[in-house]
Amino acid sequence: MPEIANPLLRGEGLPPFEQIQVSMVEPAIATLLAELTSQLQALEEHLTAHSAPTWQDLVPPLEQIGDRLSWTWGIISHLQGVKNSPELRQVYQAVQPQVIEFYNLLGQSQPIYQAAKYLRASESWSEFSPAQQRLLEATIRDAELAGVGLAEPARSQFNQIKMELAELSTQFSNHLLDATKQFHLDLSDPAQLVGLPPSYLAQAAQAAPTPDTWRITLDYPSYVPFMQHSQRRDLREQLYRAFITRASAGDLDNNPLIAKILQLRHTQAQMLGFANYAELSLASKMAPNLAAIEVLIEELRQASYGAAVADLADLEAFAHSQGFEGNLCHWDTSYWAERLRETRFDLNEEALRPYFPLPQVLAGLFGLVQRLFGVTVVAADGAAPIWHEDVRYFQIEDELGQVIASFYLDPYSRPAEKRGGAWMDFCVGRSRQADQVRLPVAYLICNQTPPLDNQPSLMTFREVETLFHEFGHGLQHMLTEVDLGGVAGINNVEWDAVELASQFMENWCYDRETLFGMARHYQTGEPLPEAEYQKLLIAKNFMSGSAMLRQLFFSQLDLDLHQHVDINPSQVRSRLAQTMTVIPPLPEDQMLCSFGHIFAGGYAAGYYSYKWAEVLSADAFAAFEEVGLENPEAIAALGRRYRQTILALGGSEHPMRVFEQFRGRSPQTEPLLRHSGLLARAA
Repeated sequence: MPEIANPLLRGEGLPPFEQIQVSMVEPAIATLLAELTSQLQALEEHLTAHSAPTWQDLVPPLEQIGDRLSWTWGIISHLQGVKNSPELRQVYQAVQPQVIEFYNLLGQSQPIYQAAKYLRASESWSEFSPAQQRLLEATIRDAELAGVGLAEPARSQFNQIKMELAELSTQFSNHLLDATKQFHLDLSDPAQLVGLPPSYLAQAAQAAPTPDTWRITLDYPSYVPFMQHSQRRDLREQLYRAFITRASAGDLDNNPLIAKILQLRHTQAQMLGFANYAELSLASKMAPNLAAIEVLIEELRQASYGAAVADLADLEAFAHSQGFEGNLCHWDTSYWAERLRETRFDLNEEALRPYFPLPQVLAGLFGLVQRLFGVTVVAADGAAPIWHEDVRYFQIEDELGQVIASFYLDPYSRPAEKRGGAWMDFCVGRSRQADQVRLPVAYLICNQTPPLDNQPSLMTFREVETLFHEFGHGLQHMLTEVDLGGVAGINNVEWDAVELASQFMENWCYDRETLFGMARHYQTGEPLPEAEYQKLLIAKNFMSGSAMLRQLFFSQLDLDLHQHVDINPSQVRSRLAQTMTVIPPLPEDQMLCSFGHIFAGGYAAGYYSYKWAEVLSADAFAAFEEVGLENPEAIAALGRRYRQTILALGGSEHPMRVFEQFRGRSPQTEPLLRHSGLLARAA
């Protein structure tokens, strides 16, 4: 086989990150799309020439086309998120329309659509496996949602809308990244630093451009601890106001983009026969209809609203007892919540950092995975090219020592080039090709506190939970046993079920054996004191009503924005805030301008998915509680069942059926309310 000069055209295996240059992107995409267009035309001609197409006629060549494109475009998109630069942005925006144009051709192919419909109606349908049936059903549904039924000129208009929406989402994300990066607070007076922990000050000093200066930014590892610990109320207010107005003014203003995105999505939905974009979104989700979602949101709102009101009253009473006067403002709640947590539970989360060095947390996480699922995670640094020196590479081995998957871990915050938040994405998906099984590879991306001086990354407990969360997504991608690429791992898992596997893993952070398997002081090796563990357990549901209400507010806001496009987004937010917040947003609050989940991510009219899936994940974890968390044999047996259902089946069966195979019944909301300490409120 001749050597491929452009590494982005290799099309298989691990990405050769060390060889990739920005200048290679445009020629690679041009060459690849020309090849794939020819392959698509050949496939369409073949399907058209055969009045009775078979599975082999349709699915393998279709998967091959999709794989080639997702391999190359996936690398470019990944680098856009973790190694952003002005040069890459420019090239990305130049080639993105061409990629979308090809996806439109693929999604709107009448021969492919008709072949899939023929197979569904054929006598051989009953002979197909559930996975094959799910794949064909998804192919038909996705084609219809991609506009396969539209005739000209509507089809061209629809395609133009898709193109514009992709460009707007990219702009939204870039604006947010730039606005976050643009603001900083450089402090030089020690009086401005009162209350800030030493570890935080060391981080702020490292970020500062000059000695004897501390730089505070809007990046989460900088912003959140400052709001929790700074005694300077004036500086907290300054930082808070900057945070809630990110990307809302000047050249980086996302408000016009939001209006365009909502309007274009609404038009898109109506062209496909839906009343609004929320209904279009639900066409490919687990929830049966909007009414079912709103019933769940209201049930949880009623359980959490009173608790959130009580949380605020509790917080104000405590603050007043400490000499604070007046009403608490938004920039006060995190600060006083931390003081109340420290007082009530004698729990100082900053003081726990030394017990959660990243290497030790990874050891605990990998130990849990071995206990539950019988697989071993092995460090394989150096076995794969990486995009940054901090990135690590691991392999997963089964009970026989065979490698079955691998993943990259990019743990630390790099605000200059890496977008905020945490996510899992697939690098390579599992698939059987000829007699070979292609093994899955995942990207696990976090934005936790980086190492300082000669210390490892010392994690907050919330950062530990985030790592477990993303690893849960990774497990569903990596431990799949489905050989059909289109329904393997997280592929074709309904969006409102995809958080089940991730949120399930968060529960284990409070499990005794798991926690003590990772919580050791990075200098002395001493385990976390028992008293501190008990405090974590007691404090687990501290202000949980407020936390749940906040997520419900975002969920309902998202749904309403995508149903009522003719109403000003700020008015929608103000109306919902009356019954879904206990401190109304400030008039100048522009949080929608940083709501990347719904305007630059995959959660449009789907943010409710976190709560929908949390019902499933809490109920799944309750099964382990029922057999006894201190019963290793029962836990291992149940863990294998979880692996064989939730993780192994992926998108090959409907998520409700998969859940019922694991749990033996339909999901219930009681475990979520109990885990959140809100069961009494719901009674």
